[in-house]
Amino acid sequence: MIIMALNCGSSSVKYQLFDWDTREVVAKGMVERVIIGDSFILHEVPGRETYRHEQDCANHQAAIDLLIKTVTDSVHGVINSVDQISAVGHRVVHGGEKFTCSVMIDESVLDAVKEVQHLAPLHNPPNIEGIEAAQALMPTIPHVAIFDTAFHQTMPEHAYIYPLPYEWYEKYQVRRYGFHGTSHLYVSKRASVLLGKNPADCNIVTMHIGNGVSHCAIQNGISVDTTMGLTPLEGAVMGTRCGDIDPAIPAFMMQKENLSAKEIDSILNKKSGVIGVTGRFTDRRDVIENAGAGDKRCQLALDIEAYRLKKYIGAFMAAVGKLDAVVFTAGVGEMGALIREKSIEGLEHMGIHLDKERNRGAMTRKRETLITTDDSPVKVYVIPTDEELVFTEDVVAILNGTYTDHMNFEYSFARADFVRK
Repeated sequence: MIIMALNCGSSSVKYQLFDWDTREVVAKGMVERVIIGDSFILHEVPGRETYRHEQDCANHQAAIDLLIKTVTDSVHGVINSVDQISAVGHRVVHGGEKFTCSVMIDESVLDAVKEVQHLAPLHNPPNIEGIEAAQALMPTIPHVAIFDTAFHQTMPEHAYIYPLPYEWYEKYQVRRYGFHGTSHLYVSKRASVLLGKNPADCNIVTMHIGNGVSHCAIQNGISVDTTMGLTPLEGAVMGTRCGDIDPAIPAFMMQKENLSAKEIDSILNKKSGVIGVTGRFTDRRDVIENAGAGDKRCQLALDIEAYRLKKYIGAFMAAVGKLDAVVFTAGVGEMGALIREKSIEGLEHMGIHLDKERNRGAMTRKRETLITTDDSPVKVYVIPTDEELVFTEDVVAILNGTYTDHMNFEYSFARADFVRK
């Protein structure tokens, strides 16, 4: 059984083909610069050199058509025909309040996703375009939606309702939703295995740190709070997003710089965060290198990010009660030893005892690593995330009729005998 995972962004289409029978990724890749010109595909197959092919893709349907031709190509492909694909799982960033788990896509589901696209205007429209394009090109294959927001639908009202006019929630669904749900689900399940406990008995703070950053407070196995809000702009410092700021700042700067609402939104989302402070970088490797060379603004960006991370660890420890573990994941979380160290040093009074040597050694996206001392009351792990595996297992379970909510459905990676390939 071959499952395709699709993640359609505004100008890219990421894909993965997973062989469920052998539990192996058989191919993955990305079509870049969709719509904007000079498009190309990067196609990776284990044991082969990465294949690159340039071909303009004026829309998402052209991009998906290109990837289908690539994966079925007689030389570079891995399957003979698209008919060998059993189902397609689509990442959908925002599902609003309607979706609490993954679902088979039909007309009513697609309409519901369209109804909430105003809540994620940068993400849901290309997600929808990708679904419609894939359905047009693969009409006989089942399509499944996997929602970033679904994992966080267990949050209580006091965590997701903003202290704003309540009619804004009633009329426009203004509330906290949270994102990166599949990543938080995966690493929290893996952490429970490493702890030797049932997920329902675990209190964990998960830290997804990449270009986008979000943290999740997990109490007794379910999300009870998270840092991102109505949109992915709220919360921690990110590569280009500001995270938490005084809400009066946008109006103040609109007046000072004569900016429109669209312009200020673009600045907060694309020109703030790490790049806003450094003026040059979003990649934390560049920031760390230049901070070491004496760049004061790079050092400041590191200090700000680590300080904010530390504050959220403390806040979420207060939210969940006695904490079992903190988990770092995603690009920076998995590779940024210095950022991890700066964000948890000084938390010994909260039961976190960092082992600096272990932390410095945890610089791989292939291994799960404990970075606290053996006697640390609260464990800290670095766990590589695998959102595509969550996609795949949801899709297979839906096809088999065995799927249910994540606390009752047994994922393979939530078992003690799971081996990451």
